[in-house]
Amino acid sequence: MTSVAFNLCTLFFSSFVLLHLEQEHRLSICGKLCYAIGGAPNQVAGSAAAFFLQIYLLDIAHITPFHASLVLFVGKASGAVTDPVAGFFISKSRWTKVGRLMPWMLACTPFTVVSYFFMWYLPPFVSGRVAWYLTFYCLFQALTTLFQVPYSALTMFLSTDQKERDSATAYRMTMEVLGTLIGAALQGQIVASAHLSHHCTVNPPVNTTDTWHDTPSFPDPSDPLSHQAKVYMIAAGVIGGVYLLGIVILFLGVKEKDDPYALNSDRAIPFCKGLGLTMKHGPYVKLTASFLLISTAVQLEQSNFVLFCTHAADLRNHFQYLVVTILVSAAVSIPFWQKFLQRFGKKCAACGISWMIPFAVMLVTIPNLILAYLVAFVSGLSIAASLLLPWSMLPDVVDNFRLQNPHGKGHETIFYSSYVFFTKMSAGIGLGISAAGLEFTGYKPGMCRQSNDVILTLKILTGVVPAILILVGLFILLFYPITEESRKETKLALEVLRRSHQSTENLDDHKEDTSV
Repeated sequence: MTSVAFNLCTLFFSSFVLLHLEQEHRLSICGKLCYAIGGAPNQVAGSAAAFFLQIYLLDIAHITPFHASLVLFVGKASGAVTDPVAGFFISKSRWTKVGRLMPWMLACTPFTVVSYFFMWYLPPFVSGRVAWYLTFYCLFQALTTLFQVPYSALTMFLSTDQKERDSATAYRMTMEVLGTLIGAALQGQIVASAHLSHHCTVNPPVNTTDTWHDTPSFPDPSDPLSHQAKVYMIAAGVIGGVYLLGIVILFLGVKEKDDPYALNSDRAIPFCKGLGLTMKHGPYVKLTASFLLISTAVQLEQSNFVLFCTHAADLRNHFQYLVVTILVSAAVSIPFWQKFLQRFGKKCAACGISWMIPFAVMLVTIPNLILAYLVAFVSGLSIAASLLLPWSMLPDVVDNFRLQNPHGKGHETIFYSSYVFFTKMSAGIGLGISAAGLEFTGYKPGMCRQSNDVILTLKILTGVVPAILILVGLFILLFYPITEESRKETKLALEVLRRSHQSTENLDDHKEDTSV
């Protein structure tokens, strides 16, 4: 009887604590929306660059595929290297009136807007274009990292309730996918005319020769005031305005809270020591390795999709609508995935990422307009799952680490910055290799039709390589150890830890008052 009574008391206490926790740390819908809107501009700009920067460098700026691969890889690498550097300095930051993370986001946004605009500006000189785009793409990647690292880590300082953080993450992912949609739609509609050619037909004329392959799709737009250059600058200006609107909403609508688990006497974990502990934390290593491969697959799909539609699938006049279809599907399905992972678990929801594989393989083997739209829809579902899951699972990893290291603080930015570092570096390597592959197979910028080797390379980069990366990534995720039951146990243990810390602080304050 005694053990039964004890178990009942424990169950009652646990239920009471969890109920009180949910009520105490519930976030308002307005706060979640402001938080979500604040991160959308990065996705707007990132989407435009992911879908259109490679074809812009090749067909508008007329730089070689090798130099395009150099720009894409070094740019991504610079952003990746900035991640741990940003994490180091942010972890050393002191608390201010507007928080510890907010000042970083406010300071870097104006410079991000300027670097983004010049990234799409066509300079009047030709010989130095590679250096121009390399400089401003590296600056843009580094500055977006200085925004993204504190913004991602801000999730941990909105609430201590896992459900509320998951809900805020779902709001954020929905808005980021909408931002991705807006970026691709804006960029696609504004710049579509830059890639249309009135003398490039869908099918080559009868008795065609190889000289038709060498016909430029449009003249070299060396003049920065040419139509092709103008439409890209207009798109860059519009997206720059979105950046400014987003940071204002984030600043006015989100209140950053200090670390609720740490004692005032606790010291921040030194960055190098924290990075070492992070790399030894099993759940984090498995999560990062899995989504490193999956995110690289998505990046390859995005960066080569427009080129594939233009040169390999005879869908030159439909690529902007296919891109919009992908992103509308992703945006609409985010709430579905949020409900799915709440009911069936996060690891189970990861299976949805694999849905795009058979359809993508079908598209590259049987190019067809109707099939292309079906592939775009299913790919959107998979991309939504790949976007939502890592950012929903990473806070669980941070909580698990917190439970094992209860007297350290400031480790959140180390987790988030190192995660973004690895995903960016892998994406940069993937994009660099894909562009170098086009150079190796003989891609000719601005031509109406590419060689069969180039077409085959685009099919491999759009279908085969992403499929292999996704399958390997999902296999690694099978060994991810955090389950729904362990999440609940961690949640309860952290709440007990937080309340014990509050009691300790109150006792220390009482002793000081008594001594006075």
